[in-house]
Amino acid sequence: METMTPDVLVAVDEIIERHRETPGPSIPMLQALQETFGYVAPEFLQRIAAATGIPASDLFSIVTFYAQFRLEPLGRHHIQVCHGTACHLAGAERITEALEYATGTKCGCTSDDREFTIEKVACVGCCSLAPVVSVDEEVHGRLTSDDVSALVKELRKQGSEMTP
Repeated sequence: METMTPDVLVAVDEIIERHRETPGPSIPMLQALQETFGYVAPEFLQRIAAATGIPASDLFSIVTFYAQFRLEPLGRHHIQVCHGTACHLAGAERITEALEYATGTKCGCTSDDREFTIEKVACVGCCSLAPVVSVDEEVHGRLTSDDVSALVKELRKQGSEMTP
């Protein structure tokens, strides 16, 4: 999680001030935080609440209602599993389970090592390639459980090559 370092506090406070006079400032503030940090930490909600008088529970309700917001940072690899009709029929659930096993995390979560975030999405738009996953915006289609395992191994290998 993002720590509330002095630099982070300054950035959060600047966002609050920039949107304070906006009618209905909650969503624009939250969007700016999401854009700046990649997620909206619960500590940010408390900071906004203290500065504006908007109840933290209202802010939390907004963040958990709208899919555009996250409460935790994404992993280094963002994996989106298509669960549209074609992918569902072609085995999207098996692909999701294989990803959960290979990465060690549940769908909707980020792995403890912060390498992978897995999400179900409604449609990637590549029905003819079902089942499909998007990894860091690169589409992989006609997948099997074995393909998923190999893909995750390759992503881990890439990560270890980048580490000094």
